[in-house]
Amino acid sequence: MFVPKRWLAVLLSFLIIPTRARSQQSTATPAEELTLDQAISLALKENRQVKVAMLELNKFADHLAVAKTHRLPQFNFSVLAGELLKRIDFDFKKGDLGTLTGIGPVPQTDISVTTPRRPAFYLTGGVFQPLSQQYRLSLVDRKIETGREIAREQLRGKQLEIANNVKRTYFAVLQSQSALESVEEMLKLYQELDRVTDQYVVQQVALKADSLEVKTRVQKVVYEAMTLRDGLEEQRETLNNLLGRDIRTEFRVRPVPELTRYEADLTTARDLALAQRPEVKEAQLKVNAAEYDRRIKKSEYIPDLSIGVGFISPQNINLLPQNITHAGFLLTWEPFDWGRKRHEMSEKGKAIEQAETSLRETQNQVLIEIGDKYRKLSQSRQMLLTAQLAQETARENVRVSNARYAAQEVLFKDVRQSQAALAEANHQYQQALLSYWTAKADFEKAVGMDQ
Repeated sequence: MFVPKRWLAVLLSFLIIPTRARSQQSTATPAEELTLDQAISLALKENRQVKVAMLELNKFADHLAVAKTHRLPQFNFSVLAGELLKRIDFDFKKGDLGTLTGIGPVPQTDISVTTPRRPAFYLTGGVFQPLSQQYRLSLVDRKIETGREIAREQLRGKQLEIANNVKRTYFAVLQSQSALESVEEMLKLYQELDRVTDQYVVQQVALKADSLEVKTRVQKVVYEAMTLRDGLEEQRETLNNLLGRDIRTEFRVRPVPELTRYEADLTTARDLALAQRPEVKEAQLKVNAAEYDRRIKKSEYIPDLSIGVGFISPQNINLLPQNITHAGFLLTWEPFDWGRKRHEMSEKGKAIEQAETSLRETQNQVLIEIGDKYRKLSQSRQMLLTAQLAQETARENVRVSNARYAAQEVLFKDVRQSQAALAEANHQYQQALLSYWTAKADFEKAVGMDQ
């Protein structure tokens, strides 16, 4: 088929445009440019899951304040109001209370004091300061403080999880954003090529099949752009939700360095993980909490001793004193419990053993995870380097084939094949870059890095 040179010039003007230049253009002006550091910082402050974990941590301040009140003097006051079910009789025989000089026996005759059935009131109260309980209460305080440290590590674990999710989503948005820009630029080229081809069909210097092939490619690119745009919108909504803001907030992500190097070796990374990972610290704190539980249970063998003042005031009952006040020590002890405390101590000992076993298991799982993430990071880095070279090779092949086509040394289909190879190389590079970013984010999370 004869093809005019001016048509060749038009085709070449579209095909030679560098891919890198197309990817740098944008089809829309966003309202905000969001960096990765800004996204992570915003998520750690505004993410709703992080806020829930923060509230859980703050609740321990109230738990500790409540526990400390049990170490202070305890006030109690009660009133019993009711009606006597039977009358109360006090019978005194002559002389029951002794004999007084000049008076004689007291009482001088038999008497009876009766309180009939009627409403009666009993007022009781007192204030007691715990003494021997202070040791057990101090252990309770330390266990609550350990629980607060566990909640702090759980908060940090949630922050690491959210930061990792933000990184993954940010990188996915960045890749989709770049791919969409490239596809939209490609769509413009194909639409212009379609217009020129239609003109050449009318002029009978191009075949109808050429025009249909170009139109088919236009529709394929339209569909690809639509798919990328919908996926990008969903990713933006997901990222906005992670940042704790309205999912409709418009933003544009800023490109990050394509290739960075993490300088830690596997041994150093494992040491850092064992020192930084919240799961390891949480497991260790749970061992401490189990030990406090056992010590608290053991302290129950100590009798409860308090010092204080109390009073009793029966009202509307004849002959009884209206106010009885007493001061002294209150001792409470359960010497026989049928082996209950011994079995409870045994249970607490097994809980300590469980916590220690869980700690060792957690440490091993962390070491395994670090090894896996480290190897995946190395693999993804190598894959990215390979994809980079493949992309540069494909770009050079396009340049050479375009030049040879202009010299009429190769056919148009050869140019089209080299362009398709470059498009595939670009796609593979983007996939490799996303894989590397994701692997790096996962490795940083595995090490326990906050940022």
